[in-house]
Amino acid sequence: KAVKEAVVYPSLRPDLFPLGWPRGILLFGPPGCGKTLLAAAVANEIKAKFIPVDAASIMSKWLGEAEQNVARLFNVARREAKSSPVIIFIDELDSLMGVRRFEVGGETRVRNQFLKEMDGIIDKKNPIRVYVIGATNKPWDLDQAFIRRFQKRIYVPPPNYNQRLETFRLYTKFLKLASDVDLAELARLTEGFSGSDIMDVCQSVQLKVNSEIFEKNVDYSKAEPRAIMMRDFLEVLGKRKPSIPKESIAQYEVWFNEFKAL
Repeated sequence: KAVKEAVVYPSLRPDLFPLGWPRGILLFGPPGCGKTLLAAAVANEIKAKFIPVDAASIMSKWLGEAEQNVARLFNVARREAKSSPVIIFIDELDSLMGVRRFEVGGETRVRNQFLKEMDGIIDKKNPIRVYVIGATNKPWDLDQAFIRRFQKRIYVPPPNYNQRLETFRLYTKFLKLASDVDLAELARLTEGFSGSDIMDVCQSVQLKVNSEIFEKNVDYSKAEPRAIMMRDFLEVLGKRKPSIPKESIAQYEVWFNEFKAL
């Protein structure tokens, strides 16, 4: 809802927003919970040009080149925004905008260049259709001055029961399931799992069943795998734990309560 209010609605009717709208959106939360997919979905919703950015594409060993890369990125975005909205998506934002104990001068200069460019696009008097969406697993490492430029700071938590159930339905849609497979029970058993963890579970079950064809002395080019049974899922789940530690969830919630801006 916060993303729709900040990006989708202003794109559909900019005339209704004389005070402007947020152009910096921070998505934070544990890995594997859909931050990147959410940013891509927003770009698709408003038919925006999607420009993914990471530290490797910005940083350089040459003095001044990294800042030029940042300026060039925003110049391209402004130019493209004349014909359609543009979303600059920065994955692993903390690797570019994090504050470290030991920093080289280049990292500080790049951060300052980003701050300058973001100040330019969030100016309320400037109707430019460029958005910066950042995703991070470590929001507490971000420079506080940089946090302020993201007017919307949205926590993307691990999926709840209903979301896990829908995720299982999505990833098993093309699998051959036996009648005893209970997706509701699997959703209950996977509390604390990320969306990525659930995809890995479904993939592991698929590998387990398909490997039986190759291990038997049959013509594997014509053999068909058996239906996946509930016991296959339970066997895989018996060997897997969620990738998100419970302690880190509490850390995200503490940071969210301090800096939240929906």
